[in-house]
Amino acid sequence: MAKLIPSRKNGRICLRKNTRKIPQGIIHIQASLQNTIVTITDVRGCVISWASAGSAGFKGTTRRTPFAAQTAATNAIRTAVNQGMREADVLIKGPGLGRDAALRAIRRSGIRLELILDITPMPHNGCRPPKKRRV
Repeated sequence: MAKLIPSRKNGRICLRKNTRKIPQGIIHIQASLQNTIVTITDVRGCVISWASAGSAGFKGTTRRTPFAAQTAATNAIRTAVNQGMREADVLIKGPGLGRDAALRAIRRSGIRLELILDITPMPHNGCRPPKKRRV
């Protein structure tokens, strides 16, 4: 986050980057059938960094691959580790191919995982079926 701070030397207002120290956070992995999005937040829910397979440079059907999800997770974690993150909870959502690959990339990053939860929404009774066909 950029913060406006007056300079001591000449009194002008200049831009200085504020480095946050975040010891623990939450990693959200949303693995759809077309893309994988990795979002890292602090405990309160403020987003620290995010990355997706599309933002990592993959186009078309290669976005759905496990390698693209692994690259996206590595890109998102890099900034969180630079800000001091050591522990995290992981929430995985969706049926995509990149679920396990993103989780493997997180485990290799050196962040200690406290909790891994699958929060994929499941329908209790589903949608209402179409009315019966009359011939």
